[in-house]
Amino acid sequence: MVEMKPSSLQAMITVFFNFIVLPVLATADLDGGGATSIVFTTLGRSSYAFDIYSLPISGPANELKLTDGESINFNGHFPSFSSLSKINPLLAKHVLPSAAPLLHLIYVTERNGSSSIYLDTVFHSTGPRSTLEVPNESNGNYERVKELKRVQTRLMGSNRRVSMKDRPSLVGESLIYVSTHEDPGVPRASWAAVYSTELVTGMTRRLTPKEMADFSPAVSPSGIWTAVASYGEKGWAGDVEELGTDIYVFLTQDGSNRVKVIEHGGWPSWSDDSTLYFHRRCEDGWWSVFRATLPIQNGQLGVDPVAIQRVTPPGLHAFTPAASIANKSFIAVATRRPGNDYRHIELLNVVSNKFTELTRPVSPNVHHLNPFISTDASRVGYHRCRGVNNDGESNNLLLENLQNPLLPGISLFRIDGSFPSFSPDGERIAYVKLPGVYVMNHDGSGERSVSTRMAFTTAWDWKRKGVVYTSVGPTFASESTKVDIISINVDDDVPSYKQLTFGGENNAFPSPSPDGKWVAFRSGRSGHKNLYIMDALNGEAGGLYRLTEGPWSDTMCNWSPDGDWIAFASDRENPGSGSFELFKIHPNGTGLQKVIESGSGGRANHPWFSPDGKYIVLTSDYAGVSAEPISNPHHYQPYGDIFVIKSDGSDIRRLTHNSYEDGTPAWSPKYMKAVDVEWSNGGTQCSFEDCHWLNTSTSTITPVVEAYYSSAPKMQCAQ
Repeated sequence: MVEMKPSSLQAMITVFFNFIVLPVLATADLDGGGATSIVFTTLGRSSYAFDIYSLPISGPANELKLTDGESINFNGHFPSFSSLSKINPLLAKHVLPSAAPLLHLIYVTERNGSSSIYLDTVFHSTGPRSTLEVPNESNGNYERVKELKRVQTRLMGSNRRVSMKDRPSLVGESLIYVSTHEDPGVPRASWAAVYSTELVTGMTRRLTPKEMADFSPAVSPSGIWTAVASYGEKGWAGDVEELGTDIYVFLTQDGSNRVKVIEHGGWPSWSDDSTLYFHRRCEDGWWSVFRATLPIQNGQLGVDPVAIQRVTPPGLHAFTPAASIANKSFIAVATRRPGNDYRHIELLNVVSNKFTELTRPVSPNVHHLNPFISTDASRVGYHRCRGVNNDGESNNLLLENLQNPLLPGISLFRIDGSFPSFSPDGERIAYVKLPGVYVMNHDGSGERSVSTRMAFTTAWDWKRKGVVYTSVGPTFASESTKVDIISINVDDDVPSYKQLTFGGENNAFPSPSPDGKWVAFRSGRSGHKNLYIMDALNGEAGGLYRLTEGPWSDTMCNWSPDGDWIAFASDRENPGSGSFELFKIHPNGTGLQKVIESGSGGRANHPWFSPDGKYIVLTSDYAGVSAEPISNPHHYQPYGDIFVIKSDGSDIRRLTHNSYEDGTPAWSPKYMKAVDVEWSNGGTQCSFEDCHWLNTSTSTITPVVEAYYSSAPKMQCAQ
């Protein structure tokens, strides 16, 4: 334990950044054959531009933007001033009367390529020139700053830790949050766990048992109890819509006295120390909010049954509830109503059962997510897409650099596109931006379209300069779908095209050989998706042979730089199950080896060899899911992170930690400078979609729910 002076905010910051709060993942010698780069995609992420806003519960609808327009900011919490004064003496001693604080906000932010938890204090900008004493982090001295609108402090997160934080809360001197930094050692088990960190001392305690995963923590008003959505010991079953979680309650101090209090539920929120609100999807198809009365008396959880009541009616979706501690007559919920394509925040009076709209009159055509209520019940906060930053710029990133403490010498980027690939010299990137194919320089300059046809996947020829392979036709299609492979000469004044496969039996995922003679690809021409190899110049007309054969799907192949191996994804051990593992095989069809499986029913996809061939980067659900899917925008699969393994399948390393869908990685032989690259045209903002499975039409809800509940336990959702 490090002794600290509570009166020094700088001491707190210094110790917090240098004290090893969370175990640092080891950085072994892995450089992919020199200074290189990995680029991958995240579905919809570049369009989020989230900021946290708030609206008054009563009075005029004057929306207030609370965060600073940098990166994405989400999942806020209004802490009590008493808690803040214990960990941040600045707020108690250094705020002059002329600079009265307006709001204090704790939230998750993803700036600088990794997730952190920030504390912002937002001040009135009206009245006399406000003056504030703030710490200078470079020298530890306090300085007087005029007309300051925000004091910002990073509470959690540093360059040395890779973790995802979700729904943080401040209780006394302790921050309660979710992190994914600890590997449970079990494939396809979630890494999400709840931790408590004393912000003055840096002492950290894991509150979630080692064999479990917890999400969406909520601390009771007294601070005694914490409620979570948890799998318990049953683990993740691969849910992509509603997680199969139950609600557990335990002592915030040390995680003890853990008890399952509610079967089937998520996103708990306390109204008082014996009343919880939560959401679940019902047999009638609607997401609804429920109230549970717990048998808690004198700080003890009794044995009486928990009383549960549905508080939102069928006919609309209501989820992610936020209860008020100061005013128990209402809750805030996110809703999706029939006929409306957007999520909005509404208040529900739980006494009169009447709804009051908050956000739709202010910004009707924007999604609003995950409400939270101020301690005095005067304001409701939420996050939504801001569209532009404070300077009127979109700040949309074509390439976003992510911190990468695991792999020294390798820069890591998220691209605003999919299926990126690098030219052999690493100078150019090809990628898909539906519906077409684009090429740009590795620094993001010179971006141009080379095909407007519906395409997926890209790969550069190793020997013929400027030749890019892709497959054109529908995506996620059956074996007989008309999809063919073409080559594009992107260096022609007008890009020229050559068709290499014919018949269109879903020929896709081309990968050329390093000697420039052959192209491996998958095809459904036999009635099953297997691997084939064809002539690189003239396609199947110039030579074709079958590499794999069987009643399964072999796909997403990638040729190793030395030409000895072809890595691919396959469901051959459980055909048709949707479970994919990674294999590799020699180009002559011998030496088949399993590289990795995610776990029973899991997925490991999109392999790509490192430039020296010793490692493979891939996407996988090996780390399970990191947050409740309904708390995020749409993802086809609300899991999937980027991993690196040795080409023999050993020593797996997790590179990304978030609750999005990461995929289609590629490994460059060239080191890309670790800086963000903005779209030259500003990019596209706020174009993401809500969860596709969150239907609001009765005709579409019924069959979906029937299918879901045919294998799920029946839960009482009646009023």
